[in-house]
Amino acid sequence: MAIPNTKATLKEYCLRALGKPVIDINVDEDQVDDRLDEGLQYFAQYHYDGIEKMYLKHLITTDDVARAKTNDSVTATDTSDSSVSADWLEGKGYIPIPSTVISIVQVFPLTDVISKNMFDVRYQMRLNDLQDFGSVDILHYQMTMQQLSHLNNVLVGEVPIRYSQHQNRLYLDLDWSHDLEAGQDYIVIECWRKIDPATYTDIYDDMFLKRYCVSLIKRQWGQNLSKFNGVAMLGGVQLNGETIYSQAIEEQSKLEEEIRLAYEMPIDHMVG
Repeated sequence: MAIPNTKATLKEYCLRALGKPVIDINVDEDQVDDRLDEGLQYFAQYHYDGIEKMYLKHLITTDDVARAKTNDSVTATDTSDSSVSADWLEGKGYIPIPSTVISIVQVFPLTDVISKNMFDVRYQMRLNDLQDFGSVDILHYQMTMQQLSHLNNVLVGEVPIRYSQHQNRLYLDLDWSHDLEAGQDYIVIECWRKIDPATYTDIYDDMFLKRYCVSLIKRQWGQNLSKFNGVAMLGGVQLNGETIYSQAIEEQSKLEEEIRLAYEMPIDHMVG
């Protein structure tokens, strides 16, 4: 058996599973490509083997800062009175995100965790208390660091972020003129990213993906044949596309239930 390692070989695998070349599969090439794209998209959206946790960094540029200082103008008109309108300004303080990123979990703090300033309380604590690791009370150290982290969250706070997958924009609600320095500061994000099957070709041989793509093509096949129900072929055979379509819908529903129960990541793993 040929192991699928490209979209083309996956296509042939699915058609053979439906009966090709013994049976004529009445599905156009473009329709097959559409169903395979649909299957790959669903696989990346819900299967934990279709995504990966990734840490990406971006060096702030002068163009980023300059763009963030500008605004887009939006005019809103009263639907009941077209003569009444208001102008709104929308800040452009965002950074473009690769289209393969499906969610952003967090943006790491912009401030230094380890300070070299001798007047920093963390510096003094390490200087005075950590001379001999054998005599240090690790519980006291842990509680002190947690308290410092809590104070930092209360007094400084985290940078509010906004992100939508279809916009491919990470909005950072901060003072771009003072909080970030072009050419010096990095933005580091923790995110979930789709795995590219063209690079990691083993995805095409995934058992769930193969079964799911077969059901999608079978659904398209039944949908095509259902337009000719009752038409008699040579030898008196009648096409029955509705049966094929119903079977495919049932198979697809079972597979989608299976992926949500067995292969989907916990619902709270994505924020943004």
